[in-house]
Amino acid sequence: MARAPFPEHRPRRLRRGVAIRDAVAETRLSIDDLICPLFVKAGGASKPVPSMPGVDQLPVNEAVGKIRRLAERGLRRFILFGVTPAEEKDPEGRFAASADAPVNQVLARVAEHGIDAVLIADTCFCEYTDHGHCGALAADDPGATVDNDRTLALLGETAVAQARAGAHFVAPSGMMDGQVAAIRRALDDAGFPQTGIIAYSAKYASHFYGPFRDAGEGGMAFGDRKGYQMDFRRCREWRMEIDHDLAEGADAVMVKPATPYLDVIRGARERVDVPVAAYHVSGEYAMLCAAAERGWLDFRSAAIETLTGIKRAGADLILTYLAPFAAEWQADGGGLRA
Repeated sequence: MARAPFPEHRPRRLRRGVAIRDAVAETRLSIDDLICPLFVKAGGASKPVPSMPGVDQLPVNEAVGKIRRLAERGLRRFILFGVTPAEEKDPEGRFAASADAPVNQVLARVAEHGIDAVLIADTCFCEYTDHGHCGALAADDPGATVDNDRTLALLGETAVAQARAGAHFVAPSGMMDGQVAAIRRALDDAGFPQTGIIAYSAKYASHFYGPFRDAGEGGMAFGDRKGYQMDFRRCREWRMEIDHDLAEGADAVMVKPATPYLDVIRGARERVDVPVAAYHVSGEYAMLCAAAERGWLDFRSAAIETLTGIKRAGADLILTYLAPFAAEWQADGGGLRA
């Protein structure tokens, strides 16, 4: 009598060779899953960010050219962060709403050139205030507290300016209470009902943001952001934040950072029906680069595994500095598999 097959051998039969593994893969990473962050500045030459190899501060014309080149390679989603000269910074970050702000210049020029790309404007003030916090400071406690309601009005003005310049989405990242409602109202009142909002709904006060502050030149002159960003020790608060943002009109929600918060990404995906984005942040990227530079891991394989893990957790969209590399890897015929 024939011996019955051993069930415990079944998994190995599905791992035999690349073709079989590809056929049964449950998670497939695509260039369409990725959003590329870009740092843009007013003029001068491009400036490398030492803590983020491969990332540069780009003058407006170079940023537009890079968007065009990457879009032609299939990477068509970008989020823009401004690098503001010291003389343009003030206590309220008003330069963010100026037509001369680099982000707004890039938005306008991409639209003028008819480049096929989806453009997201980061809507926050840390790169525009002279103190580095994400909003105007409270008059009665300027050394410690952000004035939430005053900041809401400024966010509305900035979002309208960004929409007027050509943003398809604005992305408020300051974790101000009521920011989505204030922005949605301002956009609608100004005649931009089609401009979407991607809310940084679950943004943690993370230690992984350091290289970003170098890139955006938005470090704090004092204090920290733990009073308005989320405590990483809390694992239920994100539900309330996401529910509030959706009730206020958010079109998509975001979890930031990504890899230390895969549980939150999974929870968000199971809770909502709108797109869930995850931000693979500067510190996460810098760790991969540093380990690869030392020969401790293979950069491409580790990067693709990391992004696939974020998608597997439930992210529909991944903001990542790895996006330009992914465009190259896909173009070279190898696809996005490790």
